[in-house]
Amino acid sequence: MDNYQLESELQHLERVLGHLSAEHRLPLSYWRNRLNAVVAAQLVPSQRTRARKLDEQLRTLEARAAAVG
Repeated sequence: MDNYQLESELQHLERVLGHLSAEHRLPLSYWRNRLNAVVAAQLVPSQRTRARKLDEQLRTLEARAAAVG
């Protein structure tokens, strides 16, 4: 992924994960795969920080989904 794609993907994930619930119609694994693709790329420090925050948000959602299970 080039820097433009990474930035676009981070912005999209920030918007979506901010409004996502554990019962969203797309499985959380879909969002996990998209985030993992971003994390696997070469990120600058500010992008790594943003990706870590997204990971924390998604982990919280995944924990809630498991509890509701």
